[in-house]
Amino acid sequence: MVYDCIIIGGGIAGTQAAIQLGRYSGHNVLVIDSGHGRSSVCHTYHNIIGWPEGVTGEHLRKVGREQAQGLGIEFLEGTVTEAARDGERFVLTTGDGNRFTAHTVLIATGMLDRYPEIQGLRHALGYSIYICPDCDGYEIVDRKTVLIGSGEHGSGMAVLLAERTPHVTYINHEQKPIEQRLIDHLQKIGVTYIEQPVAEVRSDDQRDIQSVVLQDGTVIEAERGFIAFGGNHVRTELAEQLGVTLESNRHIKTDSRTKMTDVEGVWVAGDIGLHSELSTIAMGEGTQAAIWIHKKLRKIHKS
Repeated sequence: MVYDCIIIGGGIAGTQAAIQLGRYSGHNVLVIDSGHGRSSVCHTYHNIIGWPEGVTGEHLRKVGREQAQGLGIEFLEGTVTEAARDGERFVLTTGDGNRFTAHTVLIATGMLDRYPEIQGLRHALGYSIYICPDCDGYEIVDRKTVLIGSGEHGSGMAVLLAERTPHVTYINHEQKPIEQRLIDHLQKIGVTYIEQPVAEVRSDDQRDIQSVVLQDGTVIEAERGFIAFGGNHVRTELAEQLGVTLESNRHIKTDSRTKMTDVEGVWVAGDIGLHSELSTIAMGEGTQAAIWIHKKLRKIHKS
């Protein structure tokens, strides 16, 4: 069987694309989803229209999948490990050795944030400890906020957070070097800088952060938190296998109108694209890519 389109990744971008493709008649579409990703980490999206009290990434994935399945979209739980071209078609191989062929491919594999194993961190992450200042900066306005990060990547985040609250403490957990001028700037804008590992993050039963315990036993009270370690894993390996050009930061530049890559028949949507690390943008890119995949498939089936 040759699918019209295979979508790799069932997160926000991939599922939205599946819904859009399902609303065109006649396309057989398969979504291959590993079952986890950045959207499954976030438990409090507050910046999506219609959800002022917040909505979890897991809920969006669940109801989105049900909506897509209702439109005839097929879902498969698995991980694509290899991607190759076979003439004008694409062959994808999953970890269990199964192979799937498609006329077009949409890669929406996203990215994974790097963070160390700190006792209690995972419990509050996505609830009261955040990743994206554009998504969740509003949540820390005028609140005691602790930023756990690494080196200059963390100092850059601290500057952004200081625009939202005057109560920012930046803990350089990995103790990576920071230029003195950056430390001086943090002090100038009122950020408290600490260079010491975090031993524990404490939060309550509602997963609201309460405090951070440093290696030397010092306790820092907090109402909200952020992480910023840098070195996130951009999952563009499959795109690279297909010959797609990667930027220096391993993200992918796509056509602004169509979201297609520089390889004919291969589209990208979501966090692996350049400057798109917002759930709402991922939704738009998934829809945009699907529209142009549909146009491509019309031409294929007419030829």
